[in-house]
Amino acid sequence: MPTQDWLKKEFGYGYDSGNVLSIFPSSVRRKEERAIGGSYRKVFRQGLLPFLKPNSKILEIGPGRGSWSKAILQHIPQGELHVVDFQNVESWLQPSRYPGRLYCHQIEDSSAYDRIFDDDYFDVCWSFGVLCHNNLDKIEDVLTQTIPKVKENGYAIHHYGDWEKLENYGWEKGGVPLEFRDKQDDEIWWPRNAQSQMTAAAQRAGWKVINADLGLVQRDSIAVLQRCN
Repeated sequence: MPTQDWLKKEFGYGYDSGNVLSIFPSSVRRKEERAIGGSYRKVFRQGLLPFLKPNSKILEIGPGRGSWSKAILQHIPQGELHVVDFQNVESWLQPSRYPGRLYCHQIEDSSAYDRIFDDDYFDVCWSFGVLCHNNLDKIEDVLTQTIPKVKENGYAIHHYGDWEKLENYGWEKGGVPLEFRDKQDDEIWWPRNAQSQMTAAAQRAGWKVINADLGLVQRDSIAVLQRCN
């Protein structure tokens, strides 16, 4: 996996996919959707929206400039969105525009979750385009650190890299360098993962795997996890 310092520098500009809910995507979003083999609008409407209520409390990991954050805020008018990122994202997301609804937290590593958040607080934990850049042990650490922060019977929805789907979809088509096949995970920015590995990691962290992949994109997977007794 790229080091955390590398990730901080690589995405320091603030990743931005544009408006993920617009019917007609921007050129940037269209390029990303072509690489991933799916529609961001469909991912939101079918993958996340069914878990949102007007008063939901949401934890989002790695918002960047807030493409998904802004979409979430539209659907939780009485709720709260807490975002965590290696960057200070306040200048991009402008929480003053959403008083009492949007909170931005800059963190150094996953140990910060326990320091910042109360247990049993969030209805949903969400990430997109984040875990795909992490080794499986780091993913499991995030899943372990966040599960106590989610309410009992609450959910986590995470997008992650899936090398088995990537093989079928095509490396060049998916925008992932073919030479990554012959390199160690610590040397690349798209580490190895698959549904079986992600399922095992989530279960070790204490999650119930409702669905290892919603099947909304062709290159990667999107898992739905639930915190149960």
